[in-house]
Amino acid sequence: MSTAELEDRTSFSAVELLSSGDYDEPLIANGVRCHGGFDADGRYRSPRTLHRGPAIAAWQSRLADEGGALIELSPGLMPPQYPNVAQAKLLLQNGVRDPVVRALTIISIVEGFGAMIRDVQVPDLGEIFVEPIEGTALAHLEKGLFEAHARDESGYRDEGGHKQMWEAARDAALENPKIPGDVLMRLMGRRGRGGRPEPAFPEIGPELERMLGFMANVLVVEVFAEGTFQWGIDVLSDPAVSAAPDVAGGMVRNIQADEKPHVEYLRAALSEARARTIRTVDGKTIAGQQVVDGLLHRILRQMTKTRPNDQREDVREGLVEAMKAASNPARLLEEFDALDQDWTPPGKTGFEPAQDAA
Repeated sequence: MSTAELEDRTSFSAVELLSSGDYDEPLIANGVRCHGGFDADGRYRSPRTLHRGPAIAAWQSRLADEGGALIELSPGLMPPQYPNVAQAKLLLQNGVRDPVVRALTIISIVEGFGAMIRDVQVPDLGEIFVEPIEGTALAHLEKGLFEAHARDESGYRDEGGHKQMWEAARDAALENPKIPGDVLMRLMGRRGRGGRPEPAFPEIGPELERMLGFMANVLVVEVFAEGTFQWGIDVLSDPAVSAAPDVAGGMVRNIQADEKPHVEYLRAALSEARARTIRTVDGKTIAGQQVVDGLLHRILRQMTKTRPNDQREDVREGLVEAMKAASNPARLLEEFDALDQDWTPPGKTGFEPAQDAA
């Protein structure tokens, strides 16, 4: 099928959305066959994009033709990585590896959690939305899109995914470092704090709110992860601190390329929901924009406040202890803190309720 024919289509089977096509060379990471591969020119090609890429472009084009707008998250909402690039390099140059190893290991574990998206329950969206959903990303969430996303993140069967690729980048750059045994326990303890929030829109029913809320949360995480990818590339590509700058940096670039379809299908589906009208459980209606914007506002407001503190907590808890490996721990801590970046969360998320947007 030609590219032009694909661009005119808006309906795809799950088999098509999960298809990768052929590669001239596989991607091997830490001895594990991972998804994706390389073409004859040595360029990396992401997995499951043979039809998924054209499908997303077609859905976004259709949305624009119908007068809908794609959701945009301001880059200014993205908190800086901690430790930042300069701080991470300083630590490694002084033989303090534990904080960077922890950060990279946490990233790999969180990537593995991405498989949870396949368990999201999708209600009967054709009945819930007033306007039709045929030929939209919304209509394909449980017809390949969620499953493709899950496979990208955690792998599928004997094929590795982003979890294994981050581990390979870490191990190549830092020469198979010792992994702290408490990383997962501390991460799970942090994720368990706060409990489940109260429903923001009980009138749409819990199943739809859980689905839209989960998608909105993943979209925010994926967009914020762009800073994490660049941090990984900048640190692991530097021969002054990386034993395999080309291999490690290249692996993170491959992951970065794989994440683009995730961001774009989530933007398409949430924007489609935002442009529609939702039937409430009591037989009334509510604007999709009110629901989607409200969920994004709540998530962004919370994440811009908590993410910087969470990252700092992960690092600072063991930073002084880890610095004992340096020749002058006190001076190193002073230099580390001098490289810190001031960051203040923006006053607006861009998705405030109408009465608060002025």
